[in-house]
Amino acid sequence: MSAAVHPAAPHHLPSFITAPGETDVLMVISLIMLLAIVVAIGVFYFRLHALPEQIAHKGQKVQFQVVAVLGLIALFTHNHIYWIAALILAFVTIPDFATPLTTMANSLVRIADSKEMKGKPGAGRQPKAARPGAPPPAAKTKEAGDA
Repeated sequence: MSAAVHPAAPHHLPSFITAPGETDVLMVISLIMLLAIVVAIGVFYFRLHALPEQIAHKGQKVQFQVVAVLGLIALFTHNHIYWIAALILAFVTIPDFATPLTTMANSLVRIADSKEMKGKPGAGRQPKAARPGAPPPAAKTKEAGDA
């Protein structure tokens, strides 16, 4: 075989053209760059997708759970409206209705207990031992010496 160059071939070839049987460096670099870009886009997508959950993490537990569920629904169904709803809900603070109601209920119990002490004891309320969920009164046992 002769190593003569074809007359139609250029005399100077660019550096990215490899000889037969050698490693194509440009293709290897392109493959590594492609994989790195795909991974970077995936990380960016998932970080952006988790943004409402990160914002709602500072708020209440119920709000965080609702935002997390909306985020998962948006991730699995590819419907952007769920992600937008989760983002809006993460920025809006839900008012706390449970704490004032619990405080009012505890205050009413204290007022009822104080009125019970001033008036007739046991009128209108059951004794503590007979309340549901309370432990039964201790049974008195007769000992041999008590007769």
